[in-house]
This record gives sequence, structure tokens and C-alpha cells, in this order.
Amino acid sequence: MEKLIERIKSDGTVSGEDILKVDSFLNHQIDVGLLDDMGKEFYNYFKGKNIDKILTIEASGIAVACFAGKYFDVPVVFAKKTESKNLDLETYDADVYSFTKGKTYKVKVSKKYLSAGENVLIIDDFLANGKAAEGLISIVEKAGAKAAGIGIVIEKAFQLGGEKLVNSGYDLFSLAVIEKFENQQPVFR
Repeated sequence: MEKLIERIKSDGTVSGEDILKVDSFLNHQIDVGLLDDMGKEFYNYFKGKNIDKILTIEASGIAVACFAGKYFDVPVVFAKKTESKNLDLETYDADVYSFTKGKTYKVKVSKKYLSAGENVLIIDDFLANGKAAEGLISIVEKAGAKAAGIGIVIEKAFQLGGEKLVNSGYDLFSLAVIEKFENQQPVFR
């Protein structure tokens, strides 16, 4: 998605050898026009998959998933990372390692919000090693539903999560794919 790539080039910053900061438009401050365009791109790619629900993980995936949900006209469900008194006792859960946070979370989704036989589109902001996507796929499968596709805003291909998901047979669509960082700049596929 050229508009996203241009925005990453102008406003993204590389930190170290493997972190891209896009907090000025994606995961701290949100450019709603750009996210609307992203939602439309995901819809155009996955519209033939008969999507029943969209699943993401808190927190940064929620905004993108909501814009996609608008185009699919389906509910958006997000896996919660934190314990809460108002979270149902009956949940599907998975352990997910966060690359950027450097820790493992137990993420949970209420059993009320995923059902057997549903086609679920997984959406997230970043794909690095694929652990968040794998955890969400696990939750979908525990519900007896199908992971109909995985939509990613920014894939860091050099961290091999995308390759692993594709090799496992999942339909992966990334809006921007970074091959590497060079001279503190992303190099796009």
C-alpha cells in the first residue's frame, strides 16, 4: 500500500536493528484517514472469504481491526492481555510472546464471542516472529472456527514470522513488507 509506505518513510523511525516506531500515525496517535484506507485494503483482499468476525489483540491492533470491521460489516473481537473482573470466566486463551515488549502474555477471548464454524480474519499492526498471529490462530481453532486469513499492517520479513505462516498454509496479506533496515531506514519489498 503505497500511501502507508510513504508515511512510514516520512514519519517512521528505526530504533536499533529491528524496531520500527510508527507511533505518530498508527499505535499511539492515529491517522484515521490512513486507517480507513487500510481497512478498505483488507476488505478488498479478503472480501471473498465470507468473514464472520475479525480478531485482533490489544492494544495496537484494535483501531485497524475496527476500520476493517466497518467494511466487512462484522463484529471485531480483541484478545485481552490483562486480567479483569469484568472478563467472563469461560475463555479461550493462548500464551503470546510480544517481541516489542520482550515478555509473554496470556491473552483471552470470551467464549461468547467466537463460535464453531465461523470464518475469522485475524488483523494486527505488526508481524515480526509471528507469535501474536500464532496465539490468535490457536484461539480461533480452540473455538472450532477457521482462520480465514491474516491481515498485517507492517510485516518485518527479516524476522521470518510471515514466511512461517505462509508455509503453514495461511493466507497472509501485509500492507507493507520490510525486507531489512539499512542506514536506519526501512527497505521495502
